[in-house]
Amino acid sequence: MSTRDWVGLLPEELARELEAWGQPAYRGRQIFAWFHRRGVTRFSAMTDLPRELRERLAEQGDPAVPAVRRLQVDPEDGTRKYLLELADGQLIETVLMRHRYGLSLCVSSQVGCAMGCRFCASTLGGLVRNLTAAEMAGQLLVVNRDLAERGERVSHLVVMGIGEPLQNLDATLQFLRVAHHPLGAGISYRHMTVSTSGLVPRIRQLAREGLPITLAVSLHAPNDALRSWLMPVNRRWPIAELMAACREYVEETGRRITFEYVLIEDVNDRPEHARELARLVGPLHAHVNLIPWNPVSERPFKAPSPERVQAFAAELRRQGVNVTVRRELGQRIEAACGQLRRRALEEAGAARP
Repeated sequence: MSTRDWVGLLPEELARELEAWGQPAYRGRQIFAWFHRRGVTRFSAMTDLPRELRERLAEQGDPAVPAVRRLQVDPEDGTRKYLLELADGQLIETVLMRHRYGLSLCVSSQVGCAMGCRFCASTLGGLVRNLTAAEMAGQLLVVNRDLAERGERVSHLVVMGIGEPLQNLDATLQFLRVAHHPLGAGISYRHMTVSTSGLVPRIRQLAREGLPITLAVSLHAPNDALRSWLMPVNRRWPIAELMAACREYVEETGRRITFEYVLIEDVNDRPEHARELARLVGPLHAHVNLIPWNPVSERPFKAPSPERVQAFAAELRRQGVNVTVRRELGQRIEAACGQLRRRALEEAGAARP
């Protein structure tokens, strides 16, 4: 494997690469810590490695980590949105959000998205390619390096940025293991959330991995007719199949599922929708996270009023459902997934002769 991809390897995997060069296994642990604890990716700066090894590594090429092409900071809530450029010139986004419990990083898993959800900016333009584990780990590395100047670190991860993580499950799992490792970022699995639009076979596969992470299912509608219109994935795996897979996930992992529900005015935000949703998720004792729609200029929808959002939440609570309304972070910096990337692509297209 090229050293350009080493940021996505675990210490024991780095050790195997280095042992092939006649190096002791502990060099892998040293290099991993340089990457993920110190944010150093230039081999020449890894001062506890022998000079000959540093020179040989540098000849092979330093790891390719995403470059920050644009950073937008919300002056009110501190949300930081990074537009990152990958080694092949593709653009992705990652968003850092400040919560009472710590700093949460929303990571992208693909360049673009194939899911085709009607309300989302990420899927405009379709899927370009999957990210590698190194490119996913690189997002965390770059943001932690930025935060280190203020003595801060990411404490929580959500793989909920651009892309469908379960469509890129192997790389996503490798990234989570890298982020969890105590020699690096050391983020608890219980502080990690992976989102899916409802890829039923991959939900079952994730359950068998045995990682105590939170699964967030993007539901967004309480019946097949409406969900199939909003989310084409429902035509392949309708709600009954999705709920069966969710029950298996709970039984296998012992972890409660979160259902994400974007509220769109006059589409899925009526009281009868709330009652239907309660009947659907109640038996799972799941948590519902209500998300007022974040406007996307290319989409014809409207966000419901705060009063309407609270009425929907109140109806769910009356039905015995555990519910929260997500704080609307980063609205002043186009924090909805895919917006910043799309604007940058449009600007680049307009600049071409």
